[in-house]
Amino acid sequence: MPDPSIQAPGDAIVRITTTNICGSDLHMYEGRSTVEAGKVLGHENMGVVEAVGAGVSRISVGDRVSVPFNIACGTCRNCVSGWTSFCLRTNPTDGVDGAAYGYANMGPYDGGQAQLLRVPYADFNLLELPPGTEHEHDFAMLSDIFPTGWHGTELAGMRPGDRVAVFGAGPVGLMAAHSAMIRGASEVFVVDKERDRLDLAAKIGATPVDFSRADPAEQILDATGGRGADCGVEAVGYQAHDPSGDEHPELVLDNLVKVVRSTGGIGVVGVYVPSDPGAATAAAKEGRVAFDYGTFFSKGQQMGTGQCPVMRYNRHLRDLIVTGRAQPSFLVSHELPLDRAAEGYERFDRRDAGWTKVLLKP
Repeated sequence: MPDPSIQAPGDAIVRITTTNICGSDLHMYEGRSTVEAGKVLGHENMGVVEAVGAGVSRISVGDRVSVPFNIACGTCRNCVSGWTSFCLRTNPTDGVDGAAYGYANMGPYDGGQAQLLRVPYADFNLLELPPGTEHEHDFAMLSDIFPTGWHGTELAGMRPGDRVAVFGAGPVGLMAAHSAMIRGASEVFVVDKERDRLDLAAKIGATPVDFSRADPAEQILDATGGRGADCGVEAVGYQAHDPSGDEHPELVLDNLVKVVRSTGGIGVVGVYVPSDPGAATAAAKEGRVAFDYGTFFSKGQQMGTGQCPVMRYNRHLRDLIVTGRAQPSFLVSHELPLDRAAEGYERFDRRDAGWTKVLLKP
């Protein structure tokens, strides 16, 4: 692929030092999206600024930066309201608000699984980091999954002292659990069936729940004397499946409705899409997911959804890392050079034991 170049006065070119494989990249890798051939993937990026356009004044060549996965203009109605994940200007795709690097339907922007990345509206979008190489793996989580996990707890309305149920112990689910612990949860349950991921949840003080052994909602209800969780985070998305591997896109939503107490909140940061040609049912192929809305309504629960506005959180989370209060790099399992990215995708997609988070080093 050709190297990116400055195309507008507000652009910057970032030389990538770390770029991650994200669980949501696997939807495209598996052919479960409309991503076009030739798209450079990669929306979890950080590096050092190599060039800036004539209109860039805050960011300078040589700055070490984190690149939020949202591409935001900074001045539209949604950006001004703090919803940079739904920018009204940066995505020309009909009916879609919000843009991102290297992702299906999120605009014409290549991603950062490459040596160089073009960043539009650089003064607004880039987060400055302390110079050097300290906290590299922790800071690599600031572009997406750490803010997204935190956002899940926000959407759920979590408060200090709450019991929190997190479904999915992939990177985002583990970040949601880490965030809940930092925010003062009294107890955090993390549901999955992969032993290595559940072990990581236990390592940070959460209670692992193996859904292949018994109904996960019943396990949590039993552990809480029937009270359930005060709130919950959905960190799985539309490819949720049962222990035998059969897909049920409503499975996690149903479990959360069951396990979260009446008037409690559910934050959905697992990816759902308007269309999925590979779905198991005709309705799901059209993005229609029939979950237990009747019980959800009768329990007076609340639900928040959508992609994380990274800039709402990343400065605070950066400072939690710098002061030692947050260590999101606990989930990093592998560092690979960029020319082994295909192997990283294959192993991560198969859920090979120990392959919990893959970092690529151009």
